Amino acid sequence: MRSIWKGEVSFGLVNVPVKVYSATEDHDLHARQVDKKDGVRIRYKKVRDDNGEEVEFSDIAKAYESEEGEMVILTKDDLASLPVEQNHEIEVTEFVPADQVDPVAFDNAYFLEPASRSNRAYVLMREALQQTDRLAICTFTLRNRTRLCALRVYKDVLMLQTLLWPDEIRPAILEGLDKEAKVRPQEVKMAASLIETMAADFEPEKYEDDYQNQLKELIEAKAAGGEAFTVEEKDTSSDDDGDDEVADLLAALRASVKDRGGKADDADDQEDDEGDDDEDSGSAKKTASKKSGSSSAKKTPAKKTAAKKAPAKKAAAKKSTAKKSTSSKSDSGSSGSGTAKKSTASKSTAKKAPAKKSTARKAPAKKSA
Repeated sequence: MRSIWKGEVSFGLVNVPVKVYSATEDHDLHARQVDKKDGVRIRYKKVRDDNGEEVEFSDIAKAYESEEGEMVILTKDDLASLPVEQNHEIEVTEFVPADQVDPVAFDNAYFLEPASRSNRAYVLMREALQQTDRLAICTFTLRNRTRLCALRVYKDVLMLQTLLWPDEIRPAILEGLDKEAKVRPQEVKMAASLIETMAADFEPEKYEDDYQNQLKELIEAKAAGGEAFTVEEKDTSSDDDGDDEVADLLAALRASVKDRGGKADDADDQEDDEGDDDEDSGSAKKTASKKSGSSSAKKTPAKKTAAKKAPAKKAAAKKSTAKKSTSSKSDSGSSGSGTAKKSTASKSTAKKAPAKKSTARKAPAKKSA
C-alpha cells in the first residue's frame, strides 16, 4: 500500500509519528460509457466555455467565487500555503466513551502505521485506548479539508475514522412517522422472541455481494454469446401498492418463531390485552369472547338432552309399577307384599330422575356467563 499522509498523533506532550493508509477500497465493477451501436468508448474532453477549445489537464486551475461574485483562481501552491495544510499533526482534543459516537457519523477509515524506528509510543497509545474503551476525538487536514475524526483500535492497529460534521447529517423528518401506530405488548414480546432465535455473533466473511457476483456471471455469459438469467413475468393485475400491513401481525410473528425452531407462546394473552386501547386488541377480545360464548352454548344442549331422557325413565317406572300392581291382585297376600316392596323401589328410582332434570336447569346459568 502507498501512504497518503505522513505526520504525528499528539495528545498532551506525547507525539506518535504515523503514516496514513486508506483502509477501505471499492470492490464494485465499474462501467464505461460507450456508443451502443458498436461499443466504442466515449471520452470527455475539457474544453473552454467561450470557444470550445480543448484544455490540457496541466493548464487547469481551481477558481472560487468571492463575496462580490468575482472568480478567484487558486493554484496548488496557493492552497498549499494555508496554515492547516502545513500542519502535519493529528491533534487529539478529548477522549470520549465509544458508545457516545453514533455509527451514522462514521465516514472513511484509515490505517495508521508507526513512522519511527521505535513503535513504543504507538503501542502505548493502542493499549491505553483498549483498556479505557474510549475513542480519541481529533482533527486534522487531509486533501483540502479539515476533518473531524475518531481514533480507535481495530485488530491491533490504530485506525483513524473520519466523522461527518453535525450539519452533514440530515434531520430525520419523515412523514410516515407523523402518526405512530400502537403495538400490543404480546407483539413486542413475540418480536423479541424472534430476535432471540436469530441472535448470532457477527461474521462478515459469510456474507457475499450477490449483485456483483451476478453481474460478473452476466458479463461472462454475454461475452460468450449466451444468456445468464431469465426474467420472470411479474403479476401486475394486483392493485396492491405495497402499503398493506400484515393482517395478523402476532400470528405472523408466531409463525416466524416456529419456523426458526423457537418456542412460540400460544397461551392466552388476555393479561397483556388488559389496559390496551389499541383497536386491534379490542377486536381480538371481542372475537375471543364470541368463541368462548359459542363453545359454552354447544356444551349446554348436551345437558338438556340428558334432561329430556329423565322423564322417559320416570314413565317407564310408572308402567312397571302398574303392571306389577295388577299382577299382585291375582296372587296371594304374600306375593302382594313382595309387589309392594318392588313398587316402593320403583318409586324411589322415579324420584331420582328429577335430580338429573334439576341439574339441567343449571346449564342456562353457564350460558349466561
